[in-house]
Amino acid sequence: MHRKGQTATAYLFLAPFLLTVLVFFFYAFGRAVYYSFTDYNLFNTPQLIGVKPYTDVLGDSLFRRALANTLVFSVTVTILQTVGSLLMAVALNNKIRGQAFFRSAWYMPSVTSSVVITLIFLWLFQRRGVANYVITQVQAYGPLLLTFLGVLLAAQIVQVLLERARHLPARWLDPALAAVSALIAVAVTVGLSALGAVQARDVSPVDIQYFSDSWLSIGGVRVLSLPLLVVIVMNTFTTIPTLMLFFLAGLQNIPGTLYEAADIDGATPAQKLMKVTVPMLRPVTFYVLTVSLIGTMQMFDQVAVIGSAAPQETLITMAYYVYTNTFKSGAAPVNMAAAAAILLALIILAMVAIQRRFFVAPEPA
Repeated sequence: MHRKGQTATAYLFLAPFLLTVLVFFFYAFGRAVYYSFTDYNLFNTPQLIGVKPYTDVLGDSLFRRALANTLVFSVTVTILQTVGSLLMAVALNNKIRGQAFFRSAWYMPSVTSSVVITLIFLWLFQRRGVANYVITQVQAYGPLLLTFLGVLLAAQIVQVLLERARHLPARWLDPALAAVSALIAVAVTVGLSALGAVQARDVSPVDIQYFSDSWLSIGGVRVLSLPLLVVIVMNTFTTIPTLMLFFLAGLQNIPGTLYEAADIDGATPAQKLMKVTVPMLRPVTFYVLTVSLIGTMQMFDQVAVIGSAAPQETLITMAYYVYTNTFKSGAAPVNMAAAAAILLALIILAMVAIQRRFFVAPEPA
């Protein structure tokens, strides 16, 4: 009786959430399935017409472009986010001075409005924006930069070889030696510049139009547009910090004895990452991949904010396709939007099921 009372209490507290899910998910999803087989435009009485909305959607070239853009965006961003958030979590999990500050600073992009971030990126990547300016300056000061890097590399190699010749331990990336190499490189570069041996060049301003109809094509097939590439960079930048928190939580649960055993066996940091950290984080990785896939497959706000700043085909996604076919002016073909929404849901379920097979260990018999 006591357990039955606890169960009833639990369902009572869960009731608001369950009711919300029932109305705004299951009921809404069921209505979308129904409308996807009807002739309906929000004003007329729905009439069943079978699978015609699905054939119309699949025959729409704009839908096929939206599907291709969504898949490319989702796969690319999911891979970048997962790898980047794991590496960031590993870096911030180390005991370093100012750890709390760096964790807070690196998380800031995730708490900023996506609309604000999108507007900032629109400003950065306009024709006379910061991105083109930086590229122009790199081209202009290329000789000086190459001289600095060349002298830095040569000085570091010479110092390491001299230290090892004296039978002293020296790593190629030793920070103390690198600081000396940097000072030498600065002095040599400034000296050559003063003598006129190396000078900055006069170059024309870079005029890359990041939101133009430019594509990366493979075998004549347009795969990735330049505007979508900008959105990929933006979305990766803003989402990595959020996913980093999940990996940080997972890292706290890995026993330190595993790393101690790896140290005794002489494992390198890369080996400890691949042989200890990554296998122990498989459940977290599955969750991160699932969240990332669902989020990227539903990407809408950045495309809506950019709007007409880029050609429609270069940025349209499945979610934006559903939106434009539901709320555009006039009698909107809701059946096509509903069919596209159902196809999007099925694709998300399929992708989650596929990646689950690789990251979730089978239960013991």
